[in-house]
Amino acid sequence: MATADMWTWRDQSWTGLDLVGFDVEATDGGIGKVDQATHDVGGASIVVDTGPWIFGKKVLLPAAVVETVDIDEGKIFVNRTKDEIKNAPEFDEETYLNEAYRGEIAGYYTSPTRDRTRL
Repeated sequence: MATADMWTWRDQSWTGLDLVGFDVEATDGGIGKVDQATHDVGGASIVVDTGPWIFGKKVLLPAAVVETVDIDEGKIFVNRTKDEIKNAPEFDEETYLNEAYRGEIAGYYTSPTRDRTRL
């Protein structure tokens, strides 16, 4: 998947949904709750508050890592493991809309050999 495509929802019906507060499930279990969600064209993403699971860390997930949204259950399922998310670049409240930062995030999630030793 091209890095530019990482910021587009797989299912356009999710565009505009209020996803804040939804539980987020990795392929191997829960990772936290959605703290923020953006639906910008070519810039859609969710910010997940991992709570105590990773010492209160927040992570930015590009929209394309969302595999499915269960509106009735209030859950988002992502196609990454807990470790992949845990080892992602740190969420930066100041620069998360910056193109270079988003490029780093997209690069991490599209890399076939994600750095699982970060942090």
